[in-house]
Amino acid sequence: TTLHFFLFLAMGVLIYYLLPKKLQWVWLLVLSYLYYFTFSIKTSVFLIFTTVVTYTGGILLTRMNESSKAYLAANKETLDRAAKKAYKEKVKKNKRRVVVAMLLLCFGLLGVVKYLNFVIENIDALVLAVGHGQYFEPVNIILPLGISFYTFQSISYIIDVYRGTCQVEDNVFKLGLFVSFFPQVIQGPISRFNDLSQTLYQEHDFDLRQIHFGFQRVLWGYFKKLVIADRILVAVNTLIGDPSTYDGIFVLVGMVFYAIELYADFTGGIDITIGVAQMFGVHLTENFERPYFSKDIAEYWRRWHITMGTWFKDYIFYPLSIHKSMLHFSTWCRKHMPGGLGKRVPVYVSSFIVWFATGIWHGASWNFIVWGLLNCLVICVSEEF
Repeated sequence: TTLHFFLFLAMGVLIYYLLPKKLQWVWLLVLSYLYYFTFSIKTSVFLIFTTVVTYTGGILLTRMNESSKAYLAANKETLDRAAKKAYKEKVKKNKRRVVVAMLLLCFGLLGVVKYLNFVIENIDALVLAVGHGQYFEPVNIILPLGISFYTFQSISYIIDVYRGTCQVEDNVFKLGLFVSFFPQVIQGPISRFNDLSQTLYQEHDFDLRQIHFGFQRVLWGYFKKLVIADRILVAVNTLIGDPSTYDGIFVLVGMVFYAIELYADFTGGIDITIGVAQMFGVHLTENFERPYFSKDIAEYWRRWHITMGTWFKDYIFYPLSIHKSMLHFSTWCRKHMPGGLGKRVPVYVSSFIVWFATGIWHGASWNFIVWGLLNCLVICVSEEF
């Protein structure tokens, strides 16, 4: 929302269409890192680390696939069915180890910078409650901007390469652009490689119509953020800041105002993101679909922050649901629980884990965790009744 950003964007778009088309994606990478460096050069190390880990994971998985195919092709006459099956299982286990290592590195970094002090605070509280022991001091860590978004985006790429649903990107700089693309790096949407790569690396002709539409959406986003959200936030802060004066009907008004402020601020930012990307000819996934017109909470979460919801569904909920331990638990529930409850309980357990993760993803505090679990409770109860 600064003049500097407008100048940065104008310069970026102008040079983008003046450059040879084959260098357009390179210029987007330069812009993305310049944009991120303006916040903090030190925390950019985390962005680079995540990019290197993501690239390495994709390359390792691809080489393992190619090596296994070559081995099977060279030995197809000498290997029987059992030997082939054993070899494929061995390769699959090795690929899983690579994925787990990449997940530990990426999520480990995210966990340290975002949740270490939260863990320390809870250990301290527990030690003080018991009344003995030495407590830990909080660690002074600067939280890198957008780390949750670019970490989730990177993890989706690694898992998709492992699943074989997307091709590996063998150019580390192109993958770096996917991880760091500046319009979305701070607040999403969380893109998938298959979707974003279709337009991110393409050569784009100057299209005044697309730039015009993109700029219109940027202005609409600024209107929602600066005119609606920021103005109504004054009323929200006033109402919740003095509960002794503003009680009764003012509480309801404050809730409605806050819902409007939250929607206008978040969707305004996404409008700016999508509009800026459109000015460069890049298509980003829509992240909201009129969520306040939903009929229930479950539908609301399918229409609010769509890319986050689908990420949790595809990379946590579904893998949990088909995991061997969950399948055994599901079998046990169907045998020992009446009616259709035995079929639904494993789904609710997976949902509980997803919503716990959703809550803590929004912030390292218990109120976010409780908020996530309350959403899960409402959805599960609504399924029963």
